[in-house]
Amino acid sequence: KGRDFHIRILLPMDFQLKNARIECSWHLKKILRGYQHILKQRLHSCPDLVSFMVELKTVLEIALKNTQDLHIPRPPEYYSCLVRDLEILGWNKVTYVDTGLATVKLKAEDSCGRQHLITLKLNAKYPTEPPDCLVDFPVQFAVSWMPQNSLIDIYNQFLAALESLKKFWDAMDEIDGKTWVLEPENPTRGATTRRIAIGSNVSVNIEVDPRHPNMLPECYFLGADHVVNPLRIKLNNNMHLWDPEIGLLQNLKDLLEIDFPSRAVIEKSDFAKDCGICYAYRLDGTTPDQVCDDPRCGQPFHQTCLYEWLQGLPSSRQSFNVIFGECPYCNK
Repeated sequence: KGRDFHIRILLPMDFQLKNARIECSWHLKKILRGYQHILKQRLHSCPDLVSFMVELKTVLEIALKNTQDLHIPRPPEYYSCLVRDLEILGWNKVTYVDTGLATVKLKAEDSCGRQHLITLKLNAKYPTEPPDCLVDFPVQFAVSWMPQNSLIDIYNQFLAALESLKKFWDAMDEIDGKTWVLEPENPTRGATTRRIAIGSNVSVNIEVDPRHPNMLPECYFLGADHVVNPLRIKLNNNMHLWDPEIGLLQNLKDLLEIDFPSRAVIEKSDFAKDCGICYAYRLDGTTPDQVCDDPRCGQPFHQTCLYEWLQGLPSSRQSFNVIFGECPYCNK
């Protein structure tokens, strides 16, 4: 990148390279942060100082590629152009600007009043090159850009994308508002899956297509076989009844012939039972999804807890990737 860096290598009395010390400017130290262990390793392995310098240069090239271009001085036109764009767009839409004017966060409201953010990371060549756009979307957000474009064009494309995803977010908001979602606990706008509680230790995991949110989603049932099998049969038998004209949640109720537990009537704790082994509900972000098949037991477990437990039992047997054993709770 045509930059000069100054470095000092202090060799010990015995001139052993592996015991050398490296001193450099804070700027270079910042760039090489995270690469110290590699440099230490190279100091130990290199036969002489020249070969170490060649390897240091290679490491530095890689480090510079992986650091942001914030240290490249930007031309005055960059700042005047960016400030003019923000003026036209309106400062009320700006939620954050960093001190180097390289990262800008803008807010927008869709037609349903939902708040959304777009983060723009601008490089020194703006506006001839578009900024990187980071959004919380379930689909990729690709910006069409011409050198004469501005932030206003990106913002309008962002608004159009929000409207195209309106039906998807309407469907997800209805599920989040009217049912007990076990996972994810705090869904982002980009999350396309929901694990919905059906009853005690029974749930369905749905994967919704953001482009076609009113179509039948992928469904995966979790729970004891004697409870889950009838639900699978109902879904298969009633699949032809799916009506894209009515909402996703109502369709799921009609096909499965059930009412999902209501947030108004039932507490989440009524079916969010802790694991029977570690006595915790959430373990590394997962919830208990393995349930004892015995109707009188029905105790849930985390998959990792149950796997470790069964592996430790001499009576357990394993066939390929499936392990068979007794329930830690009821011994069935």
